[in-house]
Amino acid sequence: MQGLIQIYCGDGKGKTTAAIGQAVRSAGCGLPVVLVRFLKNEDSGELASLERIPGIRLIPCERSFGFFWNMTEEEKKEAAQVYGKMLEEALETASRLAEDGNAVLVMDELMAAYSHGLIDRERFLDFLRTKPGRLEVVMTGRDPAEELLALADYVSEIKKVKHPFDKGIGARKGIEY
Repeated sequence: MQGLIQIYCGDGKGKTTAAIGQAVRSAGCGLPVVLVRFLKNEDSGELASLERIPGIRLIPCERSFGFFWNMTEEEKKEAAQVYGKMLEEALETASRLAEDGNAVLVMDELMAAYSHGLIDRERFLDFLRTKPGRLEVVMTGRDPAEELLALADYVSEIKKVKHPFDKGIGARKGIEY
């Protein structure tokens, strides 16, 4: 199988859900999956389920930094170090797995980490251009950069039509996280 590049983007709910669904489908078919999440804390319902699925490897985040716009300059520097390390581990692990056959790399909220400069953009673009041929790459997030869109084979935009947050209803455990 040739590995392609997928992007789930837009302002609607469901980008992470779609990427997690891809990870579960891939693992169910015997493909090894590496999943890394940026700009999210580790208190999310899907993580508990994913940890129980053979074939899915989660790259943990050492520390939660919250929303980018709430970070201090010092926190942004620290986040860039942590996320850079996480990204390198994910790229190396997924590439190694793809040496033995097809593999899947899921990077949740990659677009925000990329656009805010919390990962090395040139390193990441080089990886996408030269990734192993049997590695499927799945990325999520709002407002993907043009260069990422150009490299993608699939781009699915999830559009918000209506959302409870607009009425002041906050995120609910088990539904939004």
